[in-house]
Parts: sequence; C-alpha cells; structure tokens
Amino acid sequence: MNCRERYIATTHYGERDRLYHIEMGPYEETLKRWKTEGLPEDSDWVYYGGYDRLEKVPVHVGLCPAFEHETLEEDDDYVIYHDGDGVIKKQFKDVPPPAMPQYLEYPLKSREQWQDFRRRLNPDSQCRFPVHWESIKKEHKNRDYPLGISCGSLYGWLRNWMGVEDISTTVYDDPAFLEMAATEIADCILAVLDRALDGVEYDFADFWEDMAYKTASLISPQHYRKLFLPQYRRITDRLHKAGIDILMLDSDGNVEELIPCWLDIGINYIYPMEVAADMDVVRLRKKFGKELRIGGGMDKRILAGDKASIKKMVEEKIPLMLEGGYVPGCDHAMPPDIPWENYLYYRELLLNIRIQ
Repeated sequence: MNCRERYIATTHYGERDRLYHIEMGPYEETLKRWKTEGLPEDSDWVYYGGYDRLEKVPVHVGLCPAFEHETLEEDDDYVIYHDGDGVIKKQFKDVPPPAMPQYLEYPLKSREQWQDFRRRLNPDSQCRFPVHWESIKKEHKNRDYPLGISCGSLYGWLRNWMGVEDISTTVYDDPAFLEMAATEIADCILAVLDRALDGVEYDFADFWEDMAYKTASLISPQHYRKLFLPQYRRITDRLHKAGIDILMLDSDGNVEELIPCWLDIGINYIYPMEVAADMDVVRLRKKFGKELRIGGGMDKRILAGDKASIKKMVEEKIPLMLEGGYVPGCDHAMPPDIPWENYLYYRELLLNIRIQ
C-alpha cells in the first residue's frame, strides 16, 4: 500500500498492510539534546521514526496580512515583542520553548478593534494562495500520499486575539459580538475554500482550536453550540459537499465534553489527546465508538521515563491500533526531557507491531 491508501484504510477501519505513522515532532530544545545523544548532526529525526507522508496545501485562511512581528524591548534576560496575532508577549531568553511566554496585552478588547481584524479577513487577498497554485494542483493529481487543507479556527483564533479572560466574559457580556466575529471568520474561510476545493481531491481537512485546560474546556458545550457551532456547520457542510469525510481537529487539554459537539457536525478525528488531561484514548474509543477517530495519546511523561513503562503504554493500545481509526503518536510535541534512546525505543515498538 502507498501512504494515501494506508491513511484512507486507517481512518475508515479498512484492511491495512501496517500501521499509519505520523507524529507532531520534537521541540527545538529536544533536537539539541538528541544531537548530543546520538542524532547525527547531518541527519533529521524523521529518518528514524518510520513516518508516512502527509501533506496540506499551502492555502492561508487566517489573518492576511498578519500583524507585523516587532521587538519592542530587549535586554540580556528577556525580549518583549509584538507577534503575528498582534499580542504583546514577554519571552525570557534562557527559557526557550516549550516554555510559554508571558502574555502582556491582547489586541482585540471589544467591538471597537474589530475593524482592524475585519480588513485582515479579506478572502481575496493575494497572499492566500501561492503564485503557482494551478501548477501545484496538477502536481497533486496522481499523488500517493494523503492531502489535506487547513480550515482555521473560530473560538481558538478569537481566544488568541482576546485572551482567555476577555473571551470568557464576552460570552456573557456581548455574545452577539462573538457570533458576528465567528460569522465573518467563517465567511472568509468559506470563500477561500470555494477556490481551494475546485479541482483538487482532498483526503482530509484540518482545524485548530486549543480550547481546553487540564480538566475541562474553556467554554461550556452549551455556549459553544450556540455561538460557534452554526458557523462550524457551514464549513463542515461545504467540506462534506466536496467529498471530504475525515475532518481533523487539534486541541490540547481535556476536550471530552466537546467531542459530541464536533461529532454532531462531522468533525470526527481529534488529536493529540493529552494524557495528563485525562484524554485516555482507550476509554474514549469505548465511550464514543468508531465514529471518533483518534491521533496521539502516547504520554510524553512516560516517554521521558523508563523503557518498561514505555513498553507497557504502547502494548495497552495495541487493540486500538489493530481495530483502526487510531494513529498512535506522542500526545503533543515531544519535550526535551525525552532522551534520544527512549525516542528510538518507542518508535521501534510501534514499527514492529504487525496487524496482519
């Protein structure tokens, strides 16, 4: 089987020659560590993982143009900067990612600032498609790998622009504004999709939300259904009309109470399933059945531990792997406390699993 056939069989519970392999990957600091522990300087970690190919078209549905990235203040210890979302952040120089920066100020405080965002949601902006888009479409015609399209975010983007506190109070103080903003974001996404879906056969679409913390979602399912799901349904209906039936969504944290919302509108593949947030993939499959496809679910904390624990973790999920609808992987980007030796051992375990 080629990569595309394997991806389709995996996500549709079909017969496969082996597992489909994909991973979010390591942080930069993790790579620095691995290069001191055996990863050759002239190589790349992906060569050692046995990964399949997966591509997304270079189509941009977000802010266009983004806010200008600008350094506002800097000294020996930290840098304060203005990022592409317009957020002012403080990052200590000796604490690189995966450490989070300090968020100092958000650009979207109320309706008054929305006009600046509205102008950045023009679907006809030239930067949304590469110059040689028609040529790229032809290149994908006879591919042997799965191809998808990124469809952006509604709640997650607004949370980025407003901050958790302000979007949470706005749910109560001005829900009509959130409905309006979600509608206009969806209008932009749909207009871009109309062009992007023309003449290309996709295997999946991909959303990003990051809308939960350790124990629950950042917005109740009731408010999410009222304020955001109608616009999401417009997008998923368009994707379904184009024949795309695997709709993936990336959200950290415990999103269990939101999964029924997503399944109702056809978003049916959730990842990376953070174990520290009680996103147990075996339990979730039992609860939601085969309608839910799953990615990730391998505890990064265990990957930083001993090999016996890694082996136990992988073996516990073998029935899920054999069943299908599950692509095993680390439950987020791999942090720098994971040794290179552990990464190799973990990947070897997965690559040696036989499903026939």
